[in-house]
Amino acid sequence: MTEAATQSSTPVEPSFEPLQGMRSLRVLARLLDYPTQELQDACGELIEILNAESRLGAALKSSLMEWCQRLQEGDLLELQAEYVAMFDKGRATSLLLFEHVHGESRDRGQAMVDLMAEYSAAGFELDARELPDHLPVFLEYLSMCDEAEIGRWLGEIRHILALLTARLEERGADHALIPLSLLALIGAEDDVEEHRPQVKKEAPDNTPEALDAVWEEEAVRFSATSDEDCALQSAEGRRLAERKKAVHSDPVKIMPSAWSASPSSTVADR
Repeated sequence: MTEAATQSSTPVEPSFEPLQGMRSLRVLARLLDYPTQELQDACGELIEILNAESRLGAALKSSLMEWCQRLQEGDLLELQAEYVAMFDKGRATSLLLFEHVHGESRDRGQAMVDLMAEYSAAGFELDARELPDHLPVFLEYLSMCDEAEIGRWLGEIRHILALLTARLEERGADHALIPLSLLALIGAEDDVEEHRPQVKKEAPDNTPEALDAVWEEEAVRFSATSDEDCALQSAEGRRLAERKKAVHSDPVKIMPSAWSASPSSTVADR
């Protein structure tokens, strides 16, 4: 199999190769990228890699592979328009992880500096145009880590993944399968359930009216001279930050292959 299927459209230059067993993380990263002809052309290979991932249950793998098929057969312009509507309008479904925790506060900047230090220590270098907390970039990094490190990181962001899953599901987006799959790798799919009632009550933030309101608010903050005003976090960001501090951090492990593999499922040899 060629490496075309897992080549990132983001300008990332790793200094080492990913472990064979977690190439599926690169596939998940690619599925979160802006749709291109290259992505459509690679869908067949993406399906092969997903089919070989025995850590995911048969039903979840089937859903991911069916999505790949839809991507391959879909109209590219329509796919791109749907992507922009989903991720470039509003912040509720942002793929920037720390935005869900820190909002626009200064804490987010420090969190990104810390994450960049982790990347650099591992020999993982980013192009200057890429933000380290962008989920596809983060998954690219994780694909090169061992299972203990992958489990540690996924455990750290499981609350963000659960919230993102619930919001994407509420909007009927296939992309919800990505954070759900990441939760499944650590046996935490049930985390999504606690966010669904809250998400159903949330007002949409991607309507023209909501976007105008955000623009007006940001314009006021830009002109403000108060450091306190500049450091304001969103209500959602504060809630998640406080929740993260309150939750005890237990070791999290990647679910073993035997746990998720169904006797009747087809799994490619590694």
